Amino acid sequence: MTARARVYASITSRHAPPPPATRRLGRALVLGGSVAGLMAARVLADHADEVLVIEPDDAEVGAGPRPGVPQGSQVHALLAAGQLQLDRWFPGFTAQAEAGGALPSTPADVEFYIDGVARPSVEITDVPGLLSSRPFLESLIRRRTLEFPGIRVLTGRATGLRIEDGAVVGATYAPNGDAGAGVDLDADLVVDATGRGSRLADWLEQAGWSAPPLVRMPIKLNYATAVYRRDPKVLDTTTLVNVSLTTPVPGRLPRTGGFVAAEDDRWIVLVAGYDQDRPERSLEDFTTRCRRDFPGMFGDIVDHCELLSDVVTYHQADSRRRDYDTLARFPARLIVAGDAVASFNPVYGQGMTSAMLHASCLSAYLRGEAADMLGSGSGGGAAPAEAAASANGSGAPSAAAPAPSGPDLSLPAKPYFDLVRVIVDAAWQTSTFPDLALPHVPGPYPRGYRIAKRVSESMLVGSVIDPELNLRLSRVTGMLTHPDTLMSPGTVVRSLRSGRRFRKANAA
Repeated sequence: MTARARVYASITSRHAPPPPATRRLGRALVLGGSVAGLMAARVLADHADEVLVIEPDDAEVGAGPRPGVPQGSQVHALLAAGQLQLDRWFPGFTAQAEAGGALPSTPADVEFYIDGVARPSVEITDVPGLLSSRPFLESLIRRRTLEFPGIRVLTGRATGLRIEDGAVVGATYAPNGDAGAGVDLDADLVVDATGRGSRLADWLEQAGWSAPPLVRMPIKLNYATAVYRRDPKVLDTTTLVNVSLTTPVPGRLPRTGGFVAAEDDRWIVLVAGYDQDRPERSLEDFTTRCRRDFPGMFGDIVDHCELLSDVVTYHQADSRRRDYDTLARFPARLIVAGDAVASFNPVYGQGMTSAMLHASCLSAYLRGEAADMLGSGSGGGAAPAEAAASANGSGAPSAAAPAPSGPDLSLPAKPYFDLVRVIVDAAWQTSTFPDLALPHVPGPYPRGYRIAKRVSESMLVGSVIDPELNLRLSRVTGMLTHPDTLMSPGTVVRSLRSGRRFRKANAA
């Protein structure tokens, strides 16, 4: 196992740490109340007397998609690693979600098609999957977070940071409906979880600090979603999830389709294309794509089930990332999480799960454990143990040492960003490799891309006929294990052989 795969395994632990004996923070501010902000607030509740979440949307999440989440109506996937993190930080979350209407799923309920050929589903955890809409899931996360007595939501918009003597000492926000100059809030720690549209880079540069370069990969994704009634009298099926991919080859456009069962007896159905292949808002175009491009059950749903919504479209121009771990100079007491760090092609469902793993990175940092986790180096910008220990002032604890008291908050949170880099690199690698195969994507191409492309394409199609390869790949796409686990010589050879067998069997 590579060093960064070991770090990744530590971050994705399903075991919740015990709360610290004392809280070192008086007040913490979280800018943004989406999944990343709520998960950060939950972790901070163990370390701060008061946690204030600044969020402009004051509507109850469960009533529907929030204005701050423009893609909230679309299909969202909770990957296996994300579900384990929810149960880690909110014990009993899965059971509570099921009691509230979310559907449990097993491999037998899931279908996955590659170029029209079914890939068997495999069991990658001992916890049943959890199926729901994004608003349902976010609403429950919010309710569980706000059960902590020290956490409150302030309805308003963050407007800037307050930085003094090299450290963030608070933020300003404008309460909803207030046209004034804004309100100053003091804080011992600030988390930016304001998403893809984060203004942190501007705030830093205005205050004389550098921001990491914004790396973009133009994917030009276009997708559309509609909701239908799930009635077994109309369509009797045991399938609860279907994901169907067509890969790009000459004469064939890359397309993605999916449907998922959700609470309140609904099907949420999605179709997606790239570049100039744009699903329209018309029901005619939506139903045509379902019937023409994907397995028969797509057509069965749109032809026989009651339509409950308009067709809603969404466009995402790029995948993007900012590598804060690379900055030589950065304010202390400042954390960045979720899409404000990196966001990916939503087809792969990594967004919410990445945000949950960022919360685990925050926990490790605040508990002073980051240096120990990074001790062997992550291979993704992370410091060795000695450097991390010097950066946070806590030292790298040995197995027999007492639990560390936490980081030196007068220094930048580099150990945190080093951990986050491991998560970002893993998700970026898993999503951008297939995206780079799209004819309209110009890069950037990583070193060794051509060889890796051949292996990854063989791995994908080979997993249809090779159960062990399918299991290894599914654990990576479920974000349970790092992509490096697929790069062992044995797995590479197995992928090439299985891919060759698949292509030969489907040559006709």
